[in-house]
Formats: sequence, C-alpha cells, structure tokens
Amino acid sequence: MLTGLLLAESLRVGAELAVPDVRLTRLVRRDVSDSVVESQPDVWTFVEFEAPEHRADELAEALAAALIAEDGWYADFDVGTDHVVVFAGRVFRYRNDDEAGHREAVDYGRSAGTPEHQLDWKS
Repeated sequence: MLTGLLLAESLRVGAELAVPDVRLTRLVRRDVSDSVVESQPDVWTFVEFEAPEHRADELAEALAAALIAEDGWYADFDVGTDHVVVFAGRVFRYRNDDEAGHREAVDYGRSAGTPEHQLDWKS
C-alpha cells in the first residue's frame, strides 16, 4: 500500500484527480499562516491518502498534471522502499536512503519556487 499527502490548495482550478483505488484516509484544515509565503493561502487542507502500490505511476502522473506550477507546489507519497515527490509536470522517485535522489528533488523544488522551509518532505 502506498501512503501520501496532498494539499488541496496545490491543485489547479479545474483539475480533476481521478485514479482508481485511491482512498482518502484523513482530511484536516490547518492555519499555516506562520509558514507560508505571501502568494500562498493562510489555511491549507491536508489530504492524506492511500492506494495499492501498483497505482503509484498512474497517481504520480495524474498529480503532475493537476498541480499548480507557481510557488513549486508538490505532493508526495511512499511506495514500498521508495519516496515519490511530484511537482507540476515533474516526478521524482528514489529509494528512501538515496541522498542524491532526495537532493535532486529538493534542488528541483528550489528551482520551481518552493519556499526553502517547505522542502521538508522526508527522505
């Protein structure tokens, strides 16, 4: 089973995320006003999900097509011993202990505009 997190605010207006077998496991709204940049909303909706591992590639591609590019919004999930980080139009998949893979995703996030303090997904 893969497990992950998506911020509802990271989805483009009109985007539809429809991947079979993806299941919502938790939905939480939080005031994050102390950790956002000016162009981001003060309240975020955290969507925790799970899906069978065989849906990982399909889910990553669907997220890459649905995420907002501005501000480097991303979603991420764990699948087996891998971590997947998805930006608009770009997917990174690396083993959890792969520091170079993690660094490549972080570097891309920086270049895409992700605020430094938000490049905090686990390795």
